[in-house]
Amino acid sequence: MLTLYRPGTGWLHRAPAGAKALVILAAVLTVSLLPSTYPFAAIALGSALVAYLVTGFGVAVLARQLVGLRWVILITLGAQLIFLPTEPAVANTSRVVGAVLIASLLVLSTRVVDLLDAFERGLGPLRRVGIDPARVSLVLAITMTTIPVLTRVATSIREAQRARGAGRGIRSFIIPFLVLSLKHADDLGDALTARGAA
Repeated sequence: MLTLYRPGTGWLHRAPAGAKALVILAAVLTVSLLPSTYPFAAIALGSALVAYLVTGFGVAVLARQLVGLRWVILITLGAQLIFLPTEPAVANTSRVVGAVLIASLLVLSTRVVDLLDAFERGLGPLRRVGIDPARVSLVLAITMTTIPVLTRVATSIREAQRARGAGRGIRSFIIPFLVLSLKHADDLGDALTARGAA
């Protein structure tokens, strides 16, 4: 299963997955609830920058994450500018970007296996109401790792089109994107079936 995990020995890599997930979740919620003004937009993006510097990932990794989010940024900002004044539209987009960047630190610094174990332990009490923590944690982990994979698929399609000198039409992008996304889903389904998880 493809992920954005980057091996390392920093303190964030060494931190227990469960505690790390809770702290990052709290940070994401804090950024998400900031007021929709320019100063707080700067705080949201500044928090992401500080988080990447403090955790040792640095500006280069942050820049790569931002490039991967460029379509999310454009769509989010464009859609909000239609209905909202400029300040709240920019601030809302900044909060979303800041929250996603901070959340991605969890995937960058934690193996999928460790995430699964942490989710399963945390969801253990739900067994009493008939919910299988193993299945829920698997769904959460797959969701967290599939979004970056699809982002990389979209980027590789754009790069291939640029190399061939192809146009930037939406139709020429959507068809290969759907084909590769469905192929990834098939491969993932086969992998889960082989492991007895499906």
